[in-house]
Amino acid sequence: MPSCKSKFGLFTLAFLLGSASVRAQLPPETTQPPATGEDSTIRATLAEPQQPAPTPAAGTVRENPKDGLKYVWIPPGTFMMGCSPGDNECFDREKPSHQVTITKGFWMGQTEVTVGAYQRFAAATSQEMPQVPPGLGFKVSWANQNIPVVTVNWDEAQAYCQWAGGRLPTEAEWEYAARGGSTQSRYGDLDKIAWYYKNSGGGAHEVAQKQANGFALYDTLGNVSEWVNDWYDPNYYRSSPSSDPAGPATGRLRVVRGGSWYVGAGLVRVSFRVRVDPAEWVNLYGLRCVEEASAP
Repeated sequence: MPSCKSKFGLFTLAFLLGSASVRAQLPPETTQPPATGEDSTIRATLAEPQQPAPTPAAGTVRENPKDGLKYVWIPPGTFMMGCSPGDNECFDREKPSHQVTITKGFWMGQTEVTVGAYQRFAAATSQEMPQVPPGLGFKVSWANQNIPVVTVNWDEAQAYCQWAGGRLPTEAEWEYAARGGSTQSRYGDLDKIAWYYKNSGGGAHEVAQKQANGFALYDTLGNVSEWVNDWYDPNYYRSSPSSDPAGPATGRLRVVRGGSWYVGAGLVRVSFRVRVDPAEWVNLYGLRCVEEASAP
């Protein structure tokens, strides 16, 4: 008959063997249960790195749902800003020509802001439409919704662009986009690309009736001049940053670009700059907006 001591030993041995068996069947403490269903989807999503949105191709066009206008993708790039090679009509304020890099692509209005688009802004913000300029191709109303809106001052132009989800372009962004890849003072034959004094008949015309530039933008020259964001400084080009220049920090006058239906051929050049009181309403000045690359 086994002794109590041996019985105790057998019991202990059985207990230890049983515990070892149980431990062998248990998964390691760090092992997680297999993911299935919704859990697996969530974990896979969290584990995968978020891919950046693909960069649009140059010239890609999309519609802005707020103002109903088309915007074109302008890729980043480097260009010579200011007086173009061989241009003998440049003013001192267009000099010196200097290299500028636009480091971020952006969306830019394919056309100048139209009367129809501005009416949407005015209705959405409970504002009045600008005063209709007498004569000069505008007759007595804003009936034609496809002509560029004019008689808006700088503050009104900026307010419109902010409502549309963007802003006014910097002067460097404007010239880079307006050139459309061209190094010349005009991106094509003047009569084929622009409305100016010789062919306008004394007023602005519907947008997009002339040839577009290399970025698929219309009327960057002629038709109506366009407000840009920058303060004006005649000597800014001498100290302008080489990347993404934003213009002088302060000033009294703003810049408009592009020439208009009213001016002669000598002023319808891509480097031509005009200084204007930002509070001024003129039947020559309109606008075109840009949206940041991250804009939806």
